[in-house]
Amino acid sequence: MRSVSIFGVTGSIGEQTVDLLMRAGGAEAHRVVALTGGRNIARLAETARALRAEVAVCADPGGLEELRARLAGSGVEAAAGAAAILEAADRPADWIMSAIVGAAGLAPGFRALRHAGTLALANKESLVTAGPLLMAEAARHGARILPVDSEHSAIFQALVGEDIATVERIILTASGGALRDWPLERLAQATVAEALAHPNWAMGKRITIDSASMFNKALEVIETREFFGVAPEQVEVIIHPESLIHSMVGYRDGAIMAHMGAPDMRHSIGYALNWPERSHLPVARLDLAAIGQLTFRAPDLARYPALRLAREVMARRGLAGAAFNAAKEIALDHFLAGGIGFMDMGRVVEATLAALDPDLGRENDRMTLEDVQAVDHLARQRAGEIARRQAGER
Repeated sequence: MRSVSIFGVTGSIGEQTVDLLMRAGGAEAHRVVALTGGRNIARLAETARALRAEVAVCADPGGLEELRARLAGSGVEAAAGAAAILEAADRPADWIMSAIVGAAGLAPGFRALRHAGTLALANKESLVTAGPLLMAEAARHGARILPVDSEHSAIFQALVGEDIATVERIILTASGGALRDWPLERLAQATVAEALAHPNWAMGKRITIDSASMFNKALEVIETREFFGVAPEQVEVIIHPESLIHSMVGYRDGAIMAHMGAPDMRHSIGYALNWPERSHLPVARLDLAAIGQLTFRAPDLARYPALRLAREVMARRGLAGAAFNAAKEIALDHFLAGGIGFMDMGRVVEATLAALDPDLGRENDRMTLEDVQAVDHLARQRAGEIARRQAGER
């Protein structure tokens, strides 16, 4: 019986992972070691009971009393707080889903690699902030990392049986988000509700807005470089409004391998869960005749400054990725709170990178996890200062 842990079980990716586990026998077919969640204590407890987890951990220590009460009599241990999440990551499991959103997912995923299992990585921030460290840690312990982002799962699948040296380019597709067809001059007035109206994907609030700003794609550009080891200039982005091609790999003979499927994250979650086999998944099958056509267009960098900033981060490497992600998260917080406008998010991130430039020079081979965490903290402070100043100028 395979042992499984899910970090971020109450989020969109976590809940879809649970759906697939339940369809594959649930607690009767899997030994569920640890489940962690955020503020949705009721859902965390319900899932822990259903999967008969050994331990359930909520991120907020203030939720521990409620979690214990909801788990009373179930035999599931309850815990709370960042230290408890790390302790859960220390419990060996064969397969671990890393789906905590943001930089908070880095340390648990890093810790889980020590057990030489398989880390299904949905937390793209881990590779953006500490890609060299994460890949080296996996190699050191004989662990395997499988990508769960739909784009990187598509690339991974398109590379099966191929030599990475024959790859000429990797093409990430992007939906363009909820505001993709808005006139550029209107974007500054976009509200949170408007940015959340994604036309294709059902995702969490933060990633949906990141899709509209293309910060999500910017992170994925950096993630591609770190995971697959290609040169930055080999990574391209193209807007594909239908979201049916999840990414493509172009080879030196001119061939392009594309991964197609309905916009459903259970494709990539299921692939990582069942790898190296393919199992039946409850996803829609494409009717190509009904679809009729697929469309593509180049992204406008004036509309999506995040893509330009990602190129600058890749050129810099070192600790620039940690600063980029931290500033992006803080800028998003301020947009969600109504303090800054939609287009101000890019300005906050760019100004933060410029302000921290002297602090980002650590070479990749001398980086430590502590360095990454320190720059993350510093960038959050500076981005907050810049966002508050911009809010005052509105």
